[in-house]
Formats: sequence, structure tokens, C-alpha cells
Amino acid sequence: MAFAEKRAWIMLVVSTIAYAVYVVIILRRLDGRSPDEVSYASVLVGTIVASIVVAIVLNIAAAMTTPRGEEKPDQRDREIQRASEYIGQSFVVIGAVAALLLAVFEAPYFWIANAVYLCFVLSALLSSIAKIFAYRKGFGTW
Repeated sequence: MAFAEKRAWIMLVVSTIAYAVYVVIILRRLDGRSPDEVSYASVLVGTIVASIVVAIVLNIAAAMTTPRGEEKPDQRDREIQRASEYIGQSFVVIGAVAALLLAVFEAPYFWIANAVYLCFVLSALLSSIAKIFAYRKGFGTW
């Protein structure tokens, strides 16, 4: 397995787990209250920071277990990286537009922050899935 594919799997798993933990904690805090009344900021920041730290540690572990020289990307790796990032970036744009619209309509901060967080997670997931698919099934040029 290519080093870049290992990194894509790490991003996919870590992002999924971190967001799932965030959603579970927020749902438990609701307890019949409106989402606008829930304290979410510390959980949001905490899950983001934790996912970054875990991803860094796992990437270091993956690099340590990868044979020397194999972690350097070749032309195919660079093309897969570029294409998968383009695919994933669509959700960053969707998140920015969603946040902008929510702000224009004066939605509570909870909804704005959660729209942005969800789209960042979806961007990471879509990009990782595209990368894994390209490594597993092949990557055609356009």
C-alpha cells in the first residue's frame, strides 16, 4: 500500500470517528433543549484538536513503518493527490456558502459553526475516498 493511501485511510477513519464523537456528545447534551442553547464550542474545538493530534501521531507511525524511500510521491501519487483534493474542496465551498447564507439570515452561531464543521468533515471524507478509490481501482487521466 502506497504511503499516500495509508494517509488517506488515516484521514478517513480519524475524521469519521471525531465527527461521530462530536455528534454523540452534542446529542446527549440536548436533553430536550433547543440546539441553540447547547454548549458546543468546547466540544467542537476539542474534537478538532484531538483529531489533528491523533492524525499526526498515526501519520508518524505510518511513516516509521514504511520502507525508506517509499514515502516519496511519484508522478501518479501527485496526480491522485491533486485530483482528490479538487474533489474534496467542493464541500469546503458548499460549507462557506452555507455559512454565508446562515449568517445573512441571522441564524444562531450553533448552526453556522456546525454547517462549517460538517462540510470540512465531508471534504476530508470525500477527498480520502477519492484517493483510496484511485489507488485501488486505478486513476484515469482526463
